[in-house]
Amino acid sequence: MMAAPLSFGWGSKGHKIINNLAVEGLPTDMPAFMRTQAAIDEITYLGPEPDRWRSLAEPELNAAQAPDHFINFYYADMIGKLPRERYKYIAELTAAEITHPELAKELQPDRVGFQPYITSEVWERLKAAMRDYRQLKAAHQDTKPVEAAILFYAGWLGHYVGDGSQPLHVSRDYNGWVEPENPNGYTTEPGIHSRFETAFVNAAISESDVQPLMTPVHTVGDEWTDYLAYLRHTATYVDEVYQLDKEHGFDGTGTAESRHFTAERLAAGASMLRDLIYSAWVKSAEPVPEWHPRAETHTAAACPCAAKKQDN
Repeated sequence: MMAAPLSFGWGSKGHKIINNLAVEGLPTDMPAFMRTQAAIDEITYLGPEPDRWRSLAEPELNAAQAPDHFINFYYADMIGKLPRERYKYIAELTAAEITHPELAKELQPDRVGFQPYITSEVWERLKAAMRDYRQLKAAHQDTKPVEAAILFYAGWLGHYVGDGSQPLHVSRDYNGWVEPENPNGYTTEPGIHSRFETAFVNAAISESDVQPLMTPVHTVGDEWTDYLAYLRHTATYVDEVYQLDKEHGFDGTGTAESRHFTAERLAAGASMLRDLIYSAWVKSAEPVPEWHPRAETHTAAACPCAAKKQDN
């Protein structure tokens, strides 16, 4: 049995729609190289990229990164406020396993998922690369290598942001209703996940359905806080997915209601991705702090010699 639930996000078509609309919607004060057709095509192609790493031909890669695609808030919230750093999160889930031995299996970090963590980590990579681009550009040096890195990070980021707009990626009911109570008679059989995000999107949704539902561009405040709020908003739609499925809304080309719902979810992903890419660019202009309390603590903890130098 796999340690993490086998769940893909939106299928290739949905991820490409999200990435393409996000980069096409970037403001004109972004660097010109990001608004070329070649850049748009590359970022669009990279939308499904992390799902290409989920083949049984690369089992270690699949096992290592599969939990990055989802988070099960039902169990994640048992540790209280989520820490901002991946390894603190792992430590707190491990402690929760000890406190709740009856849920030890469910609380294993790779079963609870790392969705906001991979998103934050890739976003910071993107911001760091954009900062390097600014510095190289100001020094009149070659920016082509860092441009390639920026396009890759932006496309890679898009996959997880897209996953975050799919309600079944933030729920323990990720592929069939597992709640003890099921008063609405939702399906308990596996299959709803791929039926909704892949087969239905392939059959019924086009980019022209999604683009009008995108929100106006804006910069995020604190990326971690804003992205968590985005994920929690996504979680409010879990029941609606199951209700639409119960009404056969994801069969064939579905219904007007199911098509609008799905297009809106894809638009939410595209809007958030566009805003995160733009925010990385804006925030890359900010000066880098000379020191950071958390970084200083980590340095001292990892290397006693560093602590001694700080004490001298």
